[in-house]
Amino acid sequence: MSDTAGFLSSLGDFLLNAPSGLTGFVTDLVEEIDRKVDRIPTELNEYGYDPWGYNPAVFKRLVLPAAFLYRYYFRCQTRGLENLPQGRVLLIGNHAGQLPLDGVMVTIACILEAEPPRLPRAMGEYFLGVLPFLSVLVDRAGSAVGTRQTAVDMLEHDECVLAFPEGVRGMNKLYTDAYKLMHFGLGFMRLALATKTPIVPVSIVGSEEQAPGIANLKGLAQLLGMPSFPITLTFPWLGPLGMLPLPVRYHIEFGKPLLFDGDPEDEDDVIQAKVEEVKTILQRQLSEGRARRRSIFF
Repeated sequence: MSDTAGFLSSLGDFLLNAPSGLTGFVTDLVEEIDRKVDRIPTELNEYGYDPWGYNPAVFKRLVLPAAFLYRYYFRCQTRGLENLPQGRVLLIGNHAGQLPLDGVMVTIACILEAEPPRLPRAMGEYFLGVLPFLSVLVDRAGSAVGTRQTAVDMLEHDECVLAFPEGVRGMNKLYTDAYKLMHFGLGFMRLALATKTPIVPVSIVGSEEQAPGIANLKGLAQLLGMPSFPITLTFPWLGPLGMLPLPVRYHIEFGKPLLFDGDPEDEDDVIQAKVEEVKTILQRQLSEGRARRRSIFF
């Protein structure tokens, strides 16, 4: 995650100081971001912050490099945004790609393409809350450490929350397991039941190929205090350049909302059955999305 922040920050600095040939479309993108972000429904105090630390002025600067990647690098194609309901909603997606750019692209899709624009509140890993600078950056961007109470508070304020039930298991899986959903935790379903929130499955095709993993040095990862140490087709062989994702095309699809009834404190097997419904639909969307694309770059 810190590598992602550094990559986006460097790209943002480049765009803000763009060569003359790039100035036109960078200016247009900045103006579009300003218009869209200004229309995101938020509850701001007199200092310009929402209850969880989101600040639109800071976010506009942070989101420029991500919007550039969405439109010009990954050339994202997004379907089904008409399925995104107003009010509280829980987006559940598949996770892959070594760096969490898939969540960033879903966020940009909801800002640039949805009508009205929405800000998905991504639920990050717990370790983000103890990292200096990055923890503040996450808050200012509208995301948060994925505690249950934070998610409940956001949903009860009719926010759009984004979660990846596979966690790092999905993000760092090897390419031999590409597009095979890993184990889903039960927390998101208990959350949806407790807050009576519709679930929208979000399939992301393309992220698996942005940095195909060929090995994971778990021993070295533990030694370094990291969740994983992936070896990809380009990293570490090309040094820092090896961390640059391949320019694959993303295909993002928002499925129809699913509303579940039941007791959030039910036994695990009861909750698991509901989770499997979501997982089955998401797996089907992934299969259909892969069948539609012509190649990983188109």
